[in-house]
Amino acid sequence: MDSNEYFGSKAGAVWGVLNNNKPMNIAQIKKLTKMKSEHVFGALGWLAREGKVGISKNKFYLTD
Repeated sequence: MDSNEYFGSKAGAVWGVLNNNKPMNIAQIKKLTKMKSEHVFGALGWLAREGKVGISKNKFYLTD
């Protein structure tokens, strides 16, 4: 698996929990995805770069 596949799969998992729930903070995303903090931050960065996630009051949400 190359790095794009690896980080893309992490971003997909985070996108999935945000798509099925209300805005969430990092702890909530970690709990639902069962991912380490650094993977959640990487996934959120990936999604932010693509313009698919926003943040308000320390909670993340999908912009699509």
